[in-house]
Amino acid sequence: MACRSFREFLSALEKAGELKRIAVPVDSDLLIAEWADREMKSPRGGKALLFEQPIIDGKKSAFPVAINTMGSHRRMALALQVADIGDIAQEIQLILKAKPPTDLREGWNLLKQGIHLLHARPKHVKEAPCQEIVRKIDNGDKFSLRDLPILKCWPKDGGRFITLANVHTRDPETGARNVGIYRMQLYDERTTGMHWQIHKVGARHGKRYYERGERMPVAVTLGGDPVYTFAATAPLPDGLDELLFAGFLRKKSIELVRCKTIDVDVPADVDFVLEGYVQPGEMRPEGPFGDHTGFYTAVEDYPVFHVTAITYRPDAVYPTTIVGRPPMEDYYIGDTCVRIFLPVFKMNFPEIVDMTLPPEGVFHNLVFVSIRKQYPYQAFKVMHGLWGMGQMMFSKYIVAVDEDCDVHNTSEVLFRLCANTDPARDTTVIKNPSDSLDHAPSEQNIGSHMGFDATRKLPGENYHRPWPELLKMTEDVQALVDALQAQTR
Repeated sequence: MACRSFREFLSALEKAGELKRIAVPVDSDLLIAEWADREMKSPRGGKALLFEQPIIDGKKSAFPVAINTMGSHRRMALALQVADIGDIAQEIQLILKAKPPTDLREGWNLLKQGIHLLHARPKHVKEAPCQEIVRKIDNGDKFSLRDLPILKCWPKDGGRFITLANVHTRDPETGARNVGIYRMQLYDERTTGMHWQIHKVGARHGKRYYERGERMPVAVTLGGDPVYTFAATAPLPDGLDELLFAGFLRKKSIELVRCKTIDVDVPADVDFVLEGYVQPGEMRPEGPFGDHTGFYTAVEDYPVFHVTAITYRPDAVYPTTIVGRPPMEDYYIGDTCVRIFLPVFKMNFPEIVDMTLPPEGVFHNLVFVSIRKQYPYQAFKVMHGLWGMGQMMFSKYIVAVDEDCDVHNTSEVLFRLCANTDPARDTTVIKNPSDSLDHAPSEQNIGSHMGFDATRKLPGENYHRPWPELLKMTEDVQALVDALQAQTR
């Protein structure tokens, strides 16, 4: 069953032994972040943490803080309510092609294909838990952003940052909705930064409002079913609605409610809604920020978000995360995305066996992919194809290995890389867009990427000797030793 609230998800984590309650007061200025960082770097991602008495500006906050709630493979499965992430991967190839049913016959046909889409279309409601308490900022209400236990994560951060915000925008021309996760630096009681990088859909929507000279309505949601946050991070094909995808994942239609001060719909069961707008052309310095790269990102100008109202549930919990040198919570979210969308990559490249983005590569810096190699230069064909797929364009290094190599075993991949490559023959360098957060390129957003062909070499690949056979003991000998070892226990 879909989670009806963020607290319900926390209860499920606690029942599964995946939640620690912190009853002592803990300051939201660095201390919660340090505690969470230690937990995230413990074996298998540690536990989710619920700080029951967070301190903000010397006072106890009215809202508990939850962090690291999706920071392990088990908690990701609990968040998506499946026994195994692979269960979703089996259906994802079809869902990306399908549309919500418009009548019973179409719905039945979709069900026969194993896609339960009758519940996927969002529906609207007039009343919502997220609007039980309404605080309008422009009518003299003293409640403000500073009443939320927003964290300062790292010592040299430019301030406090909202780090797990689901930002809802709409294309002014097509009406298409987008939900993305963007960090938001707290400037004062009613304004934040909006970190829309140039390649993001939110920035594209913003540009269209700027061209029209219109104020851009923006809603920011926090909490609710964790599926919302996962869907906002997923690398969906352009034009596929994140809330439609979330409805598919949770096997239940999402109820949407219209915001109180802006014309934007949000999920009715979230914990907080920040309503507001971005004014065309208004920019403000944002940062520095300790990022998932393991370094502070520099100060740059970004749009300003103005809050017009804050609505929330009476039992609201403030969800947050911290990013930094991996492994962190965001690694598990990203790894789940790769596992779920692997069938999509296979649909485009049938030779792909498996793929992973190891934590050392902080998402875009390193990709391992195994293939069934059949012809010369096939590894390079796969590399160039991946660089042309959405956010995979940011992949700085791609290492291709044979199908018998476990890409999730970094030691095994490095062994193949060192053993099977001649640098001059087996590498390729291209120019491509780069991640805006990558500080290494000489120019922001533009850089070079390198591919390594660590597969066995075939005739036609400028290799003129017999390729050696990999050392491997026979299965019968392995079985005999297994039996002998069992006798000694």
